[in-house]
Amino acid sequence: MQIKALNTEEYINLVAEDKKEGIVKLINTIRKNMPDGFEECMSYGMIGFVVPHSLYPAGYHCDPKTPLPFISIAAQKNFIAIYHMGIYAKPELHDWFIAEHAKASAKKLDMGKSCIRYKKAEDIPFELIGKLVTKMSVNDWINCYTAAFVKPKK
Repeated sequence: MQIKALNTEEYINLVAEDKKEGIVKLINTIRKNMPDGFEECMSYGMIGFVVPHSLYPAGYHCDPKTPLPFISIAAQKNFIAIYHMGIYAKPELHDWFIAEHAKASAKKLDMGKSCIRYKKAEDIPFELIGKLVTKMSVNDWINCYTAAFVKPKK
């Protein structure tokens, strides 16, 4: 399920009522903890926090016209999703998050490669998400991304 919205406010207005409060709290948690340099925008039909072209002109390797994604959040039909590209690209960050999540939440972690899913907003460990957001600066993410995904030119 993709919400068609032009900006964060419009996205929030279109979120199902049972997820709205959780999405707002998640956005505010991310905004409060996001290192300088990332920008908030709509990205792939989600609320995204990206590295703007002004800092990384090459953009996202899948679509260079798109700013480099870092964190996205979405209200899906059955869950709230947090997509954190750093967890996908940096195994030690992935392992840290899994270990810390076990301490922060009694709920079983539902996680894919970069996607963390919560069925209910009250299950989201907001303090832990805030800590996760602080773990990579813009330069850390650019360096991690280029090492993991950008093939050197021959």
